[in-house]
This record gives sequence, structure tokens and C-alpha cells, in this order.
Amino acid sequence: MKTNEKLRTCALSEIAHTKVHGRTTGRLDPLTLFWTGSGVEWNVKAGELWIEVEADYDRNEPWISVIVNGAWVSRQMVTAGRQWLCVLRVMNEDTVKNVRIVKDTQAMSGDPGCLLQIRSVRCDGDFLPVADKPRKIEFVGDSITSGEGAIGATCEQDWIPMWFSAIDNYAAMTAEALDAEYRILSQSGWGVVTGWDNNPRANLPAYYEQVCGLLAGEQNGELGARDANDFAAWQPDVVVVNLGTNDDGAFHYQEWRDPQTGETYEQRLNADGTMNADDVAVFERAVAQFVGKLRRCNRDAHIVWAYGMLGTAMLPAIERAVGAYRAQSGDEKVTVVSLPGMTEDTAGARNHPGKSAHAQAAAVLVGAIRPLLD
Repeated sequence: MKTNEKLRTCALSEIAHTKVHGRTTGRLDPLTLFWTGSGVEWNVKAGELWIEVEADYDRNEPWISVIVNGAWVSRQMVTAGRQWLCVLRVMNEDTVKNVRIVKDTQAMSGDPGCLLQIRSVRCDGDFLPVADKPRKIEFVGDSITSGEGAIGATCEQDWIPMWFSAIDNYAAMTAEALDAEYRILSQSGWGVVTGWDNNPRANLPAYYEQVCGLLAGEQNGELGARDANDFAAWQPDVVVVNLGTNDDGAFHYQEWRDPQTGETYEQRLNADGTMNADDVAVFERAVAQFVGKLRRCNRDAHIVWAYGMLGTAMLPAIERAVGAYRAQSGDEKVTVVSLPGMTEDTAGARNHPGKSAHAQAAAVLVGAIRPLLD
């Protein structure tokens, strides 16, 4: 790169005013970004800014977006290795820019080698404080919350990281409209009881209390992915859960066989095509138990179970489960919100909701959450 004699290099821990977004271990040198929407934010009075990143993967490379003064200005794949990426250059050195680096792709449970870290920064100016937003929202979900298909043409069907977006995403849209910081915990294909293929290990509630426990492999263990999360350090005002779509899919898929034990798992349909009542009851208990876990971890948060962007088959069961939890616990700060379904006009890539579908869902959520915050 061309030499700028004013540039100085520093570790993240040396910058007094680095704001970290997303659930992490708290380690800064380097900072490992696990989840969708995680990243860093700075207010920088400078003309030039670079970040040193390190990435790795066996199959699924990470992607990042750059937001400057609230505008989405760039998006790119981060290839394997350690490299410097230019964020700002030849800008007015006397003005303050708000800069956010956002991880677009989800935690890749199927690729233990997938890694994204920010190691250090080069800048020719000063870092200033970043003000905290007045509210905090956590989103827990599946491929929809991961932003799968939110970017890309409707013809795209390849399952690749390119079609994931943390920006054209109802979670980011909802948080922006409510002036809230947000975190996302999501995984494509996962559910409350099982994943879309009846795999009982693909359920988000089992890993909720860890930093990013669904990540396998020795490297992720060393990085702290399976450490207990420090809930006291970040307590949300609202937790939004958007799960159930893949549990519905499992009812329509073949049984899953454990390759180690030979045991089989299946959410069954009756001969008339209706869902087996016993299996629905298992789902309802799992929903109620997860709400209870969310309450134990987030003492004062409003819990909103939002569902419906890709079908509403599980909505009656979700409503019964939440109603049963409320009746048993006396906890009135739990609600169910029905989201608008994706249509042919609002579809994105991979038969998933596109940007306009996410915008419609965000509008409904904002309308439901704002009175809770007020």
C-alpha cells in the first residue's frame, strides 16, 4: 500500500474507545467474531483507517460489511490468511466518522475451521467515545435470523455464505428503528426440538448459555466458544425468539439416525397428514422450557416469540406453550407475535425472505415492541 507517514498501528486493547457488538468472550487481542451481526464500532477523527483481519475455513468463508455514518458502503468476502483491509482513505481528517465492521455470516456449526478475527488497526487520527444506545435487544433464531437469502437474486439456490446478510435483516432493521444495540444468536436449519432433518442435536436452546457452543472443533474450544456466557455483562431489554420453522419442516422429513448409536429420531405425521399429538406436545414443552431458560438468564427482559415468515403451522402450539408458561409461572412479560409471511414478491435467494420481507417483519416487531419499552 502507499505510505501514509501519519498511520500508526495499535492492538484493539490499546484503543480506549472500541465498542464490541455481539456475544464474545471479552478477549480483544485478537477479537474473535462468532455470530451474525457481531463486530466493532468506532468514532474516528481521521482520514484513513485500516483493519488487520485473520480468516480461515474449510468450506464456508466469512463475509463482512462496512457501515460509515449509518450508510452501508461496502461488503466483501474475507479470504483465508491474515491481511490488511482499507476501511477509509483520503477523507477529511477533521471530521468524525462513525464506522462499524459487521460480520455478515453466521457461526458455521458445520465448518469447525471457519474463523474471523480482528487483530489490530492502523489509523492516522484519534478514536473518540461511542455512545451507548438506550436499549438492548437479543434475537434468537434460525436461517431467517441469520439473514440467509436476504441478499442475492431469487434464482440463487447454492448454500454458500454469499447469500447471508446481517444488514438486509429484520433484526438489524428492528434494532435501528428502536435505537437499540442488538445481538443475534442464529443457525440455519436449527429448531427448538430438532433441526429440519430431525437431528435432535440441532436445537438452539441446548447451547444458549454458552458463548457460541454450537461450534465444534478444538480451535473453537480454545477460542472460548463453549465457555459460559457472562449474562450479567449484557442484559437485554427484549429477547426476540424466531424459532419453529425447522421443527415444522422435520414433521415432513424422514427420520434421522444417529451414526454413533443407531438410534432414530422423528417428528411424525398421522395418516391423515396432521401432526402427531405426542410429538407436538414435546415441541410445546420444549418451547415452555426455553422461555423459562431465557427468563433465568435475562431477569427483566420482555420475551417476544415471533413466528410466521415461512409458514404458520407451529403457531397454535407456540401460543399454547407460551400460555402454559405464563399460567404456571405468573410471568406476564412473555408475548407471541405473528409475523407477515413471505410472498412471491418478497422472496429472496434460496426460497428465503428477501429484504422487503425482512422490512415487513421488522415493522410488525417494532409496533409490538415499542409499547413494551415505553
